[in-house]
Amino acid sequence: MKRAFITGITGQDGLYLAELLLSKGYTVFGLMRGQNNPKRELLERVIPDVHILTGDLTDLSSLMRALSVAKPDEFYNLGAISFVAYSWENAHLTSEVTGMGVLNALEAVRLHTAATGQQVRFYQASSSEMFGKVQTVPQNEDTLLWPRSPYGVAKVYGHYMTINYRESYGMHASSGVLFNHESPRRGPEFVTRKVTRAVARISLGLQNKLTLGNIDAQRDWGFAGDYVEAMWLMLQQDEPDDYVISTGETQSIRVLLDHAFAAVGIDDWTPYVDFDEQFMRPAEVDLLVGDASKAKEKLGWEPRVKFPELVTMMVDADLREQKELAGL
Repeated sequence: MKRAFITGITGQDGLYLAELLLSKGYTVFGLMRGQNNPKRELLERVIPDVHILTGDLTDLSSLMRALSVAKPDEFYNLGAISFVAYSWENAHLTSEVTGMGVLNALEAVRLHTAATGQQVRFYQASSSEMFGKVQTVPQNEDTLLWPRSPYGVAKVYGHYMTINYRESYGMHASSGVLFNHESPRRGPEFVTRKVTRAVARISLGLQNKLTLGNIDAQRDWGFAGDYVEAMWLMLQQDEPDDYVISTGETQSIRVLLDHAFAAVGIDDWTPYVDFDEQFMRPAEVDLLVGDASKAKEKLGWEPRVKFPELVTMMVDADLREQKELAGL
């Protein structure tokens, strides 16, 4: 029975990945910050079979202790401060967790292997935000990285550090350059979930308006449940490598609004949506669309959930949640 260790276990990717690995017979350990983490109850309720270990990506010794307990065959580093807008407000903390945290994770694996002889395959969650001011369309593994946020810069550091440990120490360390991926488990601060939750509330008469920033920004959006399968496939390969994971299709936030409001029977969303400059990024990433040809060829991976289906799935989940919360 294989053993896996996941940081960022309470995020949408961590939850879907844990479910996938458990379905494959893995013993799964998840790292969680703090003794009174408010997300602990969620994890224990949704995926009770995960073994929870406490630790912090900024604390190498805590990672070492966790690895000595988990003894993993596979290490999935999904932990990060992942809300891009917040990274401008707290660039230092974002850099410590999202950037230096990767170094701590890699070093913990290296030291664990040196002490025990156990080989651990490592996955790093890289991001399409690393492309930033895109130099080619679509973006693939060879596209020049030009990050446009402190978050993107931190992810570039972690990405290259993963490559460096692979080349310097012979580690089986792979990075998945994941484009935007969403689900009903997405945090409400992210624009997709912000939209689907607001649409659900507007349709139920619980909210009047939705306020957004740049609705012309375009993203390559897929389903998180599909994308975690690509993570697992990377660590099953004989040789480690880096892979772009994406749908290859780009959608604007306008199109997101079209699908979300259509899911509740509203054809014209303009009366319900306002614009506010406070939600504009200091440096915008205007067009992200990925070329996942390498992943399709080498991993045999394909995205299954199409964008309209994904948006409807999220709106339906938010309708159920909001009805329950409102006692409707």
